[in-house]
Amino acid sequence: MQRITPSGALFRRALQSCRAGIAIAPIAVSAAIALASSGALAVPPRGGAANLAMIGEPQTLDPMASTADLVGTIMLHVYELLYTFDANWNVAPMLAESLPAISNGGLVYTIPLRKGVKFHNGREMTSDDVLASLKRWMDMAPRGKAVAKEIKSLEAKGPNTIVITLNRAYAPLLAHLALPNGFAAIMSKDSIATPLTQFVGTGPYMFKERKPDQYVQLVRFDGYSARKETASGYAGQRVALLDELRFIPVPNANTRVEGSLSGQYHFADLLPVESYARLESAPNVRAVLTAPFGFPYLVLNTKQGPLANVALRQAVQMALNNADMLGAGFGDPKFYSADANHYAKNTPFYSMAGTEHYGKGDAKGAAALVAAAKYDGTPIKILTSQQYDFHYRIALVMAENLKAAGFKIDMQVVDWSTLIQRRNDPALWDIYITHSAVLPEPTLTPPQLGDGAPGWWSSPAKDAALAAFNAETDPKKRGALWGNIQSVVFTEVPYIRVGNFNSVTARSAKLDGYVAMPWPFFWNTGLQK
Repeated sequence: MQRITPSGALFRRALQSCRAGIAIAPIAVSAAIALASSGALAVPPRGGAANLAMIGEPQTLDPMASTADLVGTIMLHVYELLYTFDANWNVAPMLAESLPAISNGGLVYTIPLRKGVKFHNGREMTSDDVLASLKRWMDMAPRGKAVAKEIKSLEAKGPNTIVITLNRAYAPLLAHLALPNGFAAIMSKDSIATPLTQFVGTGPYMFKERKPDQYVQLVRFDGYSARKETASGYAGQRVALLDELRFIPVPNANTRVEGSLSGQYHFADLLPVESYARLESAPNVRAVLTAPFGFPYLVLNTKQGPLANVALRQAVQMALNNADMLGAGFGDPKFYSADANHYAKNTPFYSMAGTEHYGKGDAKGAAALVAAAKYDGTPIKILTSQQYDFHYRIALVMAENLKAAGFKIDMQVVDWSTLIQRRNDPALWDIYITHSAVLPEPTLTPPQLGDGAPGWWSSPAKDAALAAFNAETDPKKRGALWGNIQSVVFTEVPYIRVGNFNSVTARSAKLDGYVAMPWPFFWNTGLQK
């Protein structure tokens, strides 16, 4: 078994600030990542194809068009970013040559680009490609749109340098450029289109074929330009040891378990917690328990339908028994914790602001709010999927909590790809269930803290709290300001953080060099012969 647990030293190191007082090393609040024991001492072999069982079919392969983890997981092998996160959740350069030079006052970021980096079409990356990619990201992606509001100008300074000038100091900039989710992928300029029809990046693997409901096939890019630094998390040297990666949609969680045990799959993502004991005892499988992994959360539609009324969103929050939802989703308490605060006590972003509203399970009080808000009986459309089994179980308990408070419920169980499509239309849902890893920079997740993400949360209180938080570059002062944002979340209820959970995944004992991170990756990973 591999177990990933928090590191106290990691939290202390993350308090360091960088040039000109700008904090670009984000705070590490999720699991500290340990190297997989079987691959840490020897270089894995080269060659072979890995079968990777994922939770379903990606609705797109455009990494900017979706914040779905599945899309990011697949396409971070094809596309790279200017920056990324190392194993300690510090920002590290990837396609950028180094961390940026930052002017006094933190308004101008001068980013040198690596030279000689080839795209999959054989063309060398230049600043023109980077500018075109970043502009597309700022037009399309929720986090990109949020960043765009902070940028005064984006320009090239020769073929190997870009300059970002901000309207005001913006502490999360590099963390946003490093996040592999709805991400700022650097694309070959001549491949950019909407929708994308060519997937031309700089990554260690390149796109070969997609057969819907069968696989997405990536193959080694022999012209890959690797960094020289020691591999660490997503950072450092990346080597494509495997000839081929096959991301296989396996919507049924139990099928993913059985396929792992039989040897059909070399990796299986997000498995039911009940399978942990079987996986742990199987000789041909290595169970991976990531503790803590992240948090399930409920997104509420603030734009249209009954829950556009903030009083009804507050009634939903009051009605929910979070501990019961987590118990239904994960069973054994070793797999979850009912924590109201967004960040743990051993992090600078710890705050209890607003947490008096968490997990009350007060049906009577919620019913009073429902009546006062003059709820007209329109059914609350709950959108969920069984591909993440804990989403569905949480939804069942949530529905009963809401019925007890006087809401009518329309439960819609769909495949994950359909859910991702439907959540973009505010007429089709009122609540959907999803989850996120716990990430080092609070504004990275949930996407609802940005602009334009499904849920469409927008308010003066949100804007004011986020503006103050993002403009503060002192890590200690940012910690205190996060509490103001958390308070607004509990008051306006754009989403409800259910609690924390530990994830279970599985890898074949033959898969060497695998390193567990929230978005799985398979460079530096090989198969025993």
